[in-house]
Amino acid sequence: MIYLDNAATSWPKPPGVADAMVRFLRDVGASPGRSGHALANEAERIRLDAREAVAELLGLRNPLRVVFTANATAALNLVLHGLLTPGAHVVISGMEHNAVMRPLRSLETGGAAVTIVPCGADGALTAADIEEYLRPTTRLLVVNHASNVCGTVQPVGEIAALARRHGIALLVDAAQTGGCRPIDVTGDGIDLLAFSGHKGLLGPTGTGGLVIHEDFDIDRLPALIQGGTGSRSEHERQPDFLPDKYEAGTPNIVGLAGLAAGVRFVLERGVEAIRRHEQDLTGRLLAGLREIAGVRILGPQDAGQRAAVVSFTVAGRASSDVAYELEQRFGVLCRPGLHCAPLAHRTLGTLPGGTVRFAPGLFNTVEQIAAAVDAVREVAGAATHG
Repeated sequence: MIYLDNAATSWPKPPGVADAMVRFLRDVGASPGRSGHALANEAERIRLDAREAVAELLGLRNPLRVVFTANATAALNLVLHGLLTPGAHVVISGMEHNAVMRPLRSLETGGAAVTIVPCGADGALTAADIEEYLRPTTRLLVVNHASNVCGTVQPVGEIAALARRHGIALLVDAAQTGGCRPIDVTGDGIDLLAFSGHKGLLGPTGTGGLVIHEDFDIDRLPALIQGGTGSRSEHERQPDFLPDKYEAGTPNIVGLAGLAAGVRFVLERGVEAIRRHEQDLTGRLLAGLREIAGVRILGPQDAGQRAAVVSFTVAGRASSDVAYELEQRFGVLCRPGLHCAPLAHRTLGTLPGGTVRFAPGLFNTVEQIAAAVDAVREVAGAATHG
């Protein structure tokens, strides 16, 4: 079996991830912040370790400005529903995921205004492309760091500088880049960054969060979910300090134990080393697929300009049929269709049929990539001659 669906969820995980989760369930099991006994204190230590690891990875000095949520989607919703009041204007790229689009379409019905900046045929855009769409009422810019459809990497540092010049908050969707590409929230001036725990951070599903720049005033962002935090329980109003303001309810500590182990593994391996490995695999995929008649590759043709995500179509074949044949005949696991991002496919010209997506990860090998390319050659050849 060759697993090439790491853009959905990375697999396999480092052994330490499962070990940390089992240890928590077997030896700890308590809720952090809810009691003063030894096991509750150990649970809090695990949660703090996860915060510190994520802060170190993403370039944040204060780990208390790492807010944990169920996933990147929850973090994006927290910001979108919190900042976009009626009359507010938001500017987004033409490559956004439904984790952004669906909340925005809902917010439009309440009076928010949405502008989509057209991207190039490869999904790329620049800060200058965005600037002409800004208005006096623009309150937020949203851009995904790398497309989950074709891997196109956006210049978030330049976009952050643009946002700061205009006094507009920037929200970056880093679901596809956290742990895979160097990210410096502080250095790049990114106000808000949503991350996924179960992809490049190598943690379990059900983990993710929001990183908040130290310059961003949290009074601007109300809590989407309110309830018990274990702090200031004498008050019936939500705490106004980080991270408690945004972390109501019993947290997924077993997941955070696994997340901490995954992030520590990434830090030990080195993000730059991971990026080089994945870029090498991506380059091999691009080179091999280019040579196959009937195959069209979407997105940048240079592996250095994209995350480890390669989408392609096979002439005369539905993407779902190609993916099914790749798995059944060759044991290659990938993802066909629209990847929960119809806006991106509209930009790329692949709506409604979608694409076949290969997403290599840290644990894939050169030999697996060669085998996957050979499998596509066989499938495409059958389509050409069938």
